Amino acid sequence: MTSRTPEQLRANIEAEREQLVVAVENLREEVGSASTVAARLKNKLPVVATGAGFVLGGGLGATMRLITRRGRRR
Repeated sequence: MTSRTPEQLRANIEAEREQLVVAVENLREEVGSASTVAARLKNKLPVVATGAGFVLGGGLGATMRLITRRGRRR
């Protein structure tokens, strides 16, 4: 275990503090970007949900039609 002088400890703490400031700034930018994307998606959600429901409903309808037609032919 090496002993450090108070000046070395202060320098180390200051360097870590600067790294923390940069990390917090990066995190704030990322959260801001994520919230912007989320807000855009929230506005488009009804359109996407309607489209997904239409596709899903059509797929289920086509599957049921295929199943019922096969049953009639036998």
